[in-house]
Amino acid sequence: QVQLVESGGGLVQTGGSLRLSCAASGRIFSIQTAGWFRQAPGKVREFVAVLKWNGTSTLYRDSVKGRFTISRDNAKNTVYLQMNNLKPEDTAVYYCAARPRTLVISPELYDYWGQGTQVTVSS
Repeated sequence: QVQLVESGGGLVQTGGSLRLSCAASGRIFSIQTAGWFRQAPGKVREFVAVLKWNGTSTLYRDSVKGRFTISRDNAKNTVYLQMNNLKPEDTAVYYCAARPRTLVISPELYDYWGQGTQVTVSS
């Protein structure tokens, strides 16, 4: 099993920045892919950014390209999401997820999930 704990959410004004962190523990050696997803009220959970645990590949949702950056620190077993130029439409609960298989963007295919952290962007 893998345990994921997110932190770093909060309230920010339009144009502001936040950095989310996701600390992994447990069977970390089994992780091949990790990433960030979000879910706004009344909407389905959607992919935001994912990466291969070895750092060789990343994928971003079109609407966050150029504004968000996903990265990882293997020494700390932590995945980050740097979010710049935030917009009201970025408001959602953000979840960290991981899987022991190759890179995909469908949340249904992820095995391990954190509890989520709220990001609210005010206009």
